[in-house]
Amino acid sequence: MLILASASPRRREILTNLGYSFECVVADTDEIISSDMGGYDAVYELAFRKAKAVSALYPDDVVVASDTVVALDDEILGKPTSRDDAVKMLKRLSGREHTVYTGVSIVSKDACERFVAATKVEFYELDDQLIEWYISTNEPFDKAGAYGIQGKGSVLVKRIDGDYFTVMGLPSAEIFRALEKFQILPE
Repeated sequence: MLILASASPRRREILTNLGYSFECVVADTDEIISSDMGGYDAVYELAFRKAKAVSALYPDDVVVASDTVVALDDEILGKPTSRDDAVKMLKRLSGREHTVYTGVSIVSKDACERFVAATKVEFYELDDQLIEWYISTNEPFDKAGAYGIQGKGSVLVKRIDGDYFTVMGLPSAEIFRALEKFQILPE
C-alpha cells in the first residue's frame, strides 16, 4: 500500500489527480532544524524524518513524505505567525524572485529514494492595497512564505521557472518517476 505522510490537502489532491490509491498518515516528528541550514538541506532532512517516522509504523508499505519551504536570500520564510508577520513577508517578496524547495523521501523496507525539487518564483510589485486584500482572505496564514500559488495568491506571481507542483508541495512528475522504481503505478 502507498501511504502519504501528510495532512496537506494540496499533496492529497496532487496524488489523487495522478491516479494513485493511498492512505494519509500524519508523521509525528519534530520539525526543528539548525538555524544555519538552508532551504535545500532543510526540506531534504525534514521529508526524510517524516518518511522514517511513518515507515516505522507501517514497515510493509511504501511511504511518501515531503516538506516545502520558501527561501529568500537563503533565509527560510516559514508560515506567518501573525497578521503583521504575513505583511512583512509579502513586502519582502514583493517584486523579487525567491526559491521554493520541496524535499521528497520515499521509503520502503527495501529502498529509499530522496530528492529535492526547486522552483524559482518571481512576484509582481505588491502595493499595500493588494497585500491587505490578500491577507483579508486568510489564505496566507497556513502557507510557507505567506502565500499559496494554487489559490488567490496566484495573482501575486509574475513568473515561475520550474515545476508548478513543487510550489504546491509535491513535484508530480518527479514523484511519478520515483514511485515507478517502487513498482507503484497509478490506477
